[in-house]
Amino acid sequence: MSVAVSLQNVCKTYDKTPVVDDLSFDIRSGEMFGLLGPNGAGKSTTIRMITTLTRPSSGRIEVAGCDTVRYRGQVKRRIGVVLQQISVDSDLTVWENMEFHGRLHHIPSPYRQKEIDRWLDYVELGDRRDSLAKTLSGGMKRRLQIARALLHEPEILFLDEPTVGLDPQTRRRLWEIIRDLNKQGMTMLLTTHYMDEVEYLCDRIGIMDGGKLIELGTLQDLKHRHGEGLVMKQTGDRWQYQFFPTVEEANSHLASLSDRTGMMARPTNLEDIFVELTGRELN
Repeated sequence: MSVAVSLQNVCKTYDKTPVVDDLSFDIRSGEMFGLLGPNGAGKSTTIRMITTLTRPSSGRIEVAGCDTVRYRGQVKRRIGVVLQQISVDSDLTVWENMEFHGRLHHIPSPYRQKEIDRWLDYVELGDRRDSLAKTLSGGMKRRLQIARALLHEPEILFLDEPTVGLDPQTRRRLWEIIRDLNKQGMTMLLTTHYMDEVEYLCDRIGIMDGGKLIELGTLQDLKHRHGEGLVMKQTGDRWQYQFFPTVEEANSHLASLSDRTGMMARPTNLEDIFVELTGRELN
């Protein structure tokens, strides 16, 4: 399988302080890759470097085979970015937001108009094409951002916390759109603080902390390394975790104890592993 994004020994330093420290990993073509980390882990800086917004202090980043420093323009034409912050122009209509983006990417007319119609229909905003963006709900604005990011037919889509602040129903609809795009062959990098989102969507997961990549693999890889079962014990207002290779072993351990007050056994999830690795919950 070919590589869509490659980071090799990437570092980024601000005021002599390393924010990203010797980071290396690949994202395969057609893969949905989740990049996790607590606040301050360096993942936002990593995304900014991959998307050409920030130059690495050292190391090499390639996107679709192009060096992000030497061939910045080529990289920008081959990626789409959906930011956490709502970035649509509120005083333009849905159609005008799309039209403006299409012209920035020099998409010729009338092909541009056909593609605008296609992507607005895809994200279920075709009937709102003449509405001002300021009248849209948060979920509609996010769908408009996705449609806009797809208009110039990028090879790789970067999603920075795309469902933050949305209600559960809207989140699930966006999951369906994202998953469908990935099934069509689009490579994606997702950052999020929602563990269930990563478990549902991502093929592989990278976890950063302190500017370094501290874990990489599929969810099943991570569970196999750290334990598929755990025993929890409540001490005051906190929980202590003990991992076991299997859920059966966790249950057996719990059953062998004479005092099981405040304790329970259950299967491991991604958040358990994240907290175990980073020592703190996501903020």
